[in-house]
Formats: sequence, C-alpha cells, structure tokens
Amino acid sequence: MAARCLRSGLGQLFATRTALGRGRRAYNTSQAFAEVLRLPSKQLTKLVFPLQELERHLVPGSRPDFHLKTFDPSLEDIAKSDGVFTATVRNRIEYLSSAVSLDHAPDLLCPEVCFIGRSNVGKSSLIKALFSLAPEVEVRVSKKPGHTKKMNFFKVGKYFTLVDMPGYGYRAPEDFVKMVETYLKERKNLMRTFLLVDSVVGIQKMDNIAIEMCEEFALPYVMVLTKIDKSSKGHLLKQVLEIQKFVDTKTQGCFPQLFPVSAVTYSGIHLLRCFIANITGNLKTNGFQVS
Repeated sequence: MAARCLRSGLGQLFATRTALGRGRRAYNTSQAFAEVLRLPSKQLTKLVFPLQELERHLVPGSRPDFHLKTFDPSLEDIAKSDGVFTATVRNRIEYLSSAVSLDHAPDLLCPEVCFIGRSNVGKSSLIKALFSLAPEVEVRVSKKPGHTKKMNFFKVGKYFTLVDMPGYGYRAPEDFVKMVETYLKERKNLMRTFLLVDSVVGIQKMDNIAIEMCEEFALPYVMVLTKIDKSSKGHLLKQVLEIQKFVDTKTQGCFPQLFPVSAVTYSGIHLLRCFIANITGNLKTNGFQVS
C-alpha cells in the first residue's frame, strides 16, 4: 500500500500547497511527499522512519539505543529537503562526468558526498531512488555485480555533488584501491562518505576493509543499510542490533545513527535525503549540527 501510494507520486516535478488533513500542517511539498503524508500513521512511520517502526518489534523491557533522536527532523523539514532533490528549471539535477582517477575528476567547489559499498549492495538502485524526483537523470542500474567501473559525478543544482563510486569486491576495477583511496584521502570538498551495507547479510569482510579505510583517513561516514525489504522483521531487527553495536563499540568516525533504506519500497529514502541536505549545508533541522 505504502509503496503503491509513493510510486504514484514519484516523477512529479512541481511543488504544490496541499491540505494534508489528519491534523497535520500544510507544507510546501512535492506531490510525492504529499501522498506519503496522507498515509495512516503506522504506514507513514514505516516509510519515513523505518528505525522507529523496527523499535516497535523489540522485546518488552529491552531498550537498546537506536540513536533515534540523533537526527530527528520534522515532517516539514523532510518536505523541504525533497525540494533540494526536485529537478526544476532553476535546480538542474544532472549527470556531470565520470573519472578513473582523482586527476580526471571535475574540479568543483560545492560540497560533495560519495557512496561506496560492495558490488551488488544496491548502490546504483539507491542513488536512482534518491533522484526519483529528477527522473530525467540517468543512473544506470545493472543486475550484474560490478557494473560501475568509474567514479560517476552527479550535480544537484547549486547545492552539492553526489559521487557514485565503483563497488568493491567481486568484479571491482583493477585499480579500485588506488582510485578510491586517493579520492577519499585527498578530495578537499568531500563532506561525508556513505558506506552501504547489505542488511540481509550484514557487515562482511570487505566492508570491514572499507570501514578501516574511513577510520584510518579520519573521514566522517554514515552506515546505510540497503535492501531492508528483503528480510523478515525479525531478521532485520537482529541485523540492525548487531550493526548498531558494531558502530557504537568499533568505530570512531561513523555517525551513530543507522539509515535503513529500500530502493524498492522507498522506505527511509526521504529521511536520507533530509540528512544529505543537512550535512551539505542546504537545510537546518531542529538544531542538528554536522559532526
């Protein structure tokens, strides 16, 4: 139901003043998010705040810290952040260029975020979901792991640049280590690295290598859990608890809050957009400070 309602609004590129009912304020938001706001409370929480929805399934008396309040935007803030990702005449969202090394990367001054992860973790699918309000942007998604061989740069208006990095592991480019290490270590305008982990299988050996690289370079990074639609609630909750414990006890530079997402149902996509808008300096949310 939630996915069907959301898909019906995706691709709408105009903003509208909508009476949202159910006691909610009327926000200046895309038609897609207006559809989300009409959902019953439980479905809205599942779609926009998947960690909060998972919290309901905890055993009574068990209250592990999901860091739910670390980044806690209002629905109005989330609606505003969708505007950053909505393509308009004045806000062009487009593929910019590709590069096989930092020397060939575009020389940009605006803030930059990059997405890295194992081959077949769903990185390109996630980026395509983030850009669903700009459907003309071509993000190539392949069923074969290792499809991305270069660093792909996407310009999001005047706001920031998003970089799709090649996947590590199976069928990774031969010069992957040199390409990615150099970029992560030397890119001056890199604001945050988003490390994608498959929520079905959890943190793997190759993920640990990527985590160690981020820690060694003292990079601020975020753990994004992909494919949450592929697991039962019980299995997903188990994985989230294990990964949260890992972040709390084994990392220094990782943002404490996890971001579970699904590129199929769009669960967690709006919240991730809002976080990106915040850390690139394009939206201030409830006193949230970039750290």
